[in-house]
Amino acid sequence: MKGEPLISVQKLTKHFPFRKGWIFSRKAGAVRAVDGISFDIFKGEILGVVGESGCGKSTAGRVILCLEPPTSGKVILDGRNITRLDRASIRKLRPRMQMIFQDSYASLNPRHCIGSIIGEPLRIHTRNTRQQIRTRVMELLDLVGLNPNHYNRFPHEFSGGQRQRINIARALSLNPRFLVCDEPISALDVSIQAQVINLFQDLQKELGLTYLFIAHDLSMVQHISDRVAVMYLGKIMELTTRERLFANPLHPYTQSLISAIPIPDPEKERKRVRILLNDEVPSPANPPDGCVFNTRCPIAGPQCRLLEPESRMIFPDHVVVCHKADRNNGSLITDSTAPL
Repeated sequence: MKGEPLISVQKLTKHFPFRKGWIFSRKAGAVRAVDGISFDIFKGEILGVVGESGCGKSTAGRVILCLEPPTSGKVILDGRNITRLDRASIRKLRPRMQMIFQDSYASLNPRHCIGSIIGEPLRIHTRNTRQQIRTRVMELLDLVGLNPNHYNRFPHEFSGGQRQRINIARALSLNPRFLVCDEPISALDVSIQAQVINLFQDLQKELGLTYLFIAHDLSMVQHISDRVAVMYLGKIMELTTRERLFANPLHPYTQSLISAIPIPDPEKERKRVRILLNDEVPSPANPPDGCVFNTRCPIAGPQCRLLEPESRMIFPDHVVVCHKADRNNGSLITDSTAPL
């Protein structure tokens, strides 16, 4: 899995300024949707990104694909900084990186048949003939488990799971290397979610794809991901392998998220201790001083309210952004008065 990263994100930020005053003429601040995140995604890897709503997951995915310009930072694709490219250069890169959106119906044009929808990228980026495009579209429909004979049907004639398969087929039409999956299963029935997840895994193995997989459901992320990044208020709190994260989470926020995963065994579920967080998520327009999680953290100390923690490598391939993460024994220092 290691080697040269396909995608390298370096101190990436995305702030949305807002204005107040007479006819909104005065800049009053900025919403820090993404606030200095850094990570690598290696070829053939599935990196899961989890966190509460509004933590910046989807914005990060859009900025990485250059659908939104970054405020600062870099996105390196195969050794090339793509954040400073002009529109024509970015257009040439589009076949190599695609996005699958959360709302499978809103991302499809209801006036076009699915053959036209899936074939549109081919008409824009290739010089294929009409017959070649039709042949390729029917191959893609078969690849994602849909009937090629449904070429002339419209999006409203399909179920939610089938529409998401149409979105996947469209994303794969130009043979991309990198896919950003923005909560692709959250709007689907539970029975359909497993089918779509299995499809993602089959396509990843068959085509050698690399995913940035954004989701709320930690159990799905645990099932599909190689590594997992935990985001909170625009920052990455913890990043490690799937096995290590779920076996030994070292950030209090990660521990709280994992404690909320239902356990199918009633006996274990009764004995489990839930970690409940206080207060509401602070506004990304006015994040707290020090650690952004300190207002809700059950073990926050004075240093957490004053100093912003640095990203630290606690174990090989296990990064934690927390003052209380102990390098010596791989646990958290729960004494709120403990020194740094």
